[in-house]
Amino acid sequence: MAANLPKLFFFSVFTFAVFVSTTLSRDLPDSNPTNTVLFDVSASLELAHGVLSFNPKTPKTLIDQDQTSSPPPFPLNLSSHFSLPLQSRDSLLNPNHRDYKSLVLSRLARDSDRVNSLNARLALALSNLRRSDLRPLQTEIRPEDLSTPVVSGVSQGSGEYFVRIGVGTPARQYSMVIDTGSDVNWLQCEPCSDCYQQSDPIFQPGSSSSYSALACGSAQCGALETSGCRGGRCLYQVSYGDGSYTVGELVTETLSFGNSGSVKGVALGCGHDNEGLFVASAGLIGLGGGPLSLTSQTKATSFSYCLVNRDEPGASSTLEFNSAPPGDSVTAPLLRNGKTAAFYYVQLSGLSVGGRPISASPNLFELDQSGNGGIIVDSGTAITRLRTQVYESLRDEFKRLTPNLPAASGVALFDTCYDLSSVSSVRVPTVSFLFAGGKSWDLPAKNYLIPVDSAGTYCFAFAPTTSSLSIIGNVQQQGTRVSYDLANSRVGFSPNKC
Repeated sequence: MAANLPKLFFFSVFTFAVFVSTTLSRDLPDSNPTNTVLFDVSASLELAHGVLSFNPKTPKTLIDQDQTSSPPPFPLNLSSHFSLPLQSRDSLLNPNHRDYKSLVLSRLARDSDRVNSLNARLALALSNLRRSDLRPLQTEIRPEDLSTPVVSGVSQGSGEYFVRIGVGTPARQYSMVIDTGSDVNWLQCEPCSDCYQQSDPIFQPGSSSSYSALACGSAQCGALETSGCRGGRCLYQVSYGDGSYTVGELVTETLSFGNSGSVKGVALGCGHDNEGLFVASAGLIGLGGGPLSLTSQTKATSFSYCLVNRDEPGASSTLEFNSAPPGDSVTAPLLRNGKTAAFYYVQLSGLSVGGRPISASPNLFELDQSGNGGIIVDSGTAITRLRTQVYESLRDEFKRLTPNLPAASGVALFDTCYDLSSVSSVRVPTVSFLFAGGKSWDLPAKNYLIPVDSAGTYCFAFAPTTSSLSIIGNVQQQGTRVSYDLANSRVGFSPNKC
């Protein structure tokens, strides 16, 4: 018996080692490193701690810099390449929250309003109302309608990324939200019936020699979904589905793009009553597919952007027009909905976790002939929304591959969260969007595991939707140059191109 003890001891040690090895690898069953990615928890938390102490530049500083550093603009050709610096919302606003969690909850509340707005606009477009049915309503915009009280943008939807654009002659610089889900460009104008607080002085039409009101019979006025007429001048109204809107005169102006040049005669709304959807910004630049968007009016063949991490408010990237996409872009067909021109749909075949496609029928991603379904790429939505069946399949597979990550309680719209306070880094499964031909857009871990407090609670940054419309949000897009090839109807995703 004693002679067998060494063998028994060796067998026990070997068995224990196998057990420990198996237990530690349960987190990620596949050892193939291409199916996992290292998530730097410490670096992520450092950004979360720092964002609350960031001090944005004052409007006066921004204006002074613009006036002294920009040369006189020159006319742009239709095929000209031009670009603008692109920054996150918090570059303009001191978040002014007591802690990081309150900042996150504020962002998520805005995001829910944004998604409700997109769904409401799509529902209107898919309704049985014909354009002629709307005309009687459009003529009812009266001067007395320009008196609705303004509300705080914190409780409404809000744009998340801004560019500086020159408006008028001579050009004055304004911070404007970019929005791939909108068409009408607009900015707040004096005299204000109601204007929300913005970082720049409100635009003064009388100070610009290139300001020109549009007539009611103009083609631009006819392209509006909601319009009216007063004294022969075209009135516009744009509603964003959550009770927020902008109302005023439709005009043409010269827009200047930093050192790149300028474009004359761009139609935009001069808003005299603007309910605070886009607090801090002077207005909005629509990049959607409709006839009044900036991309359509400049006849841009393409545009692209790279969204910086919102927890790095001092960082910036660029919004580019008429430039070739990076050579390493993962591309997919860019689809259009015949019921609404504004949204950019992408042909998606599925998603994968840890290198394995999730169980989800392809028709859950398809845009049907009636205009329902499909998945859009949106710069204004933060968290990717997937149809419930798709989301649950994605979430369940991620949870299956991460059984040893300590679970935490859900937060707001997130139902899958983890306590990573005790680790500095962790290896997690890859999450990828899949396209036809075996193409895969692999997300970095920081684009799907995001902090919701400064103590180390992280949540899986996807959410379900009962709508047929799915949305790829800007948290998933961060750090990736998203290229819209309008001429060839392709959309491309190229990581690490900010």
